[in-house]
Amino acid sequence: MCGDGRDMAISFQGAQAPSLTVLEQVRSYWQGLRQGSAPPLREALDPRGMAQALESSFLLERIAPGLARFRIAGMNLHDLIGLDARGMPLSTLFDPPARARMAAVLESVFAAPAVGEIWLQAECGIGRPTLEGRMLLLPVRDAQGQTSMALGCLALAGSMGRAPRRFAVTRTLCAAISPLAASQSTKTAAQSDLADPSAVLPLPALGKIVKIRPTHRAASHLRLVYSRD
Repeated sequence: MCGDGRDMAISFQGAQAPSLTVLEQVRSYWQGLRQGSAPPLREALDPRGMAQALESSFLLERIAPGLARFRIAGMNLHDLIGLDARGMPLSTLFDPPARARMAAVLESVFAAPAVGEIWLQAECGIGRPTLEGRMLLLPVRDAQGQTSMALGCLALAGSMGRAPRRFAVTRTLCAAISPLAASQSTKTAAQSDLADPSAVLPLPALGKIVKIRPTHRAASHLRLVYSRD
């Protein structure tokens, strides 16, 4: 189980909060593909449905309890790690103390299934300025109908700096998906979360749009590496 009363607070340490536009686009697209109370199927995902969020999006594949690897990754993930993220474990993005907490979020996403939200703070140092983020994980079913995959998105605020960048987890929130989640108003969903753990929280009001400025990027890269396999 992940998330507690403290985790429900929405705040960031820096002066500028991440723009949550990309998270809203990915979540709305995923919600539109759902079949009743079930997560959408992998084969239904189409990058064109979330075109403005591709650089920040990724697809995870569960490989063991609490572990998942990148099957598809947008360019922001490549920049954070410093190389091609495909095939690498999600834990690569986190510092060692954060990995157990992240594993608990992943298990909730796959097992419940649930929507997972994670608040992040990057390590700082020479060449690594302030960088904060918020990650959204959405369960997806494979060809056998098992929830073994997750559609993800990472909103960032600050400067990318020198790769690799790794994050500490400052807050988490997991909410089991519900067939009523898509029709709930923001006010109703926010209130029901306190009494009903199956309610899915809507995203809060958007913060100021902040563009990420990587220190370097190859001039000719595709925006998303995409595969149907």
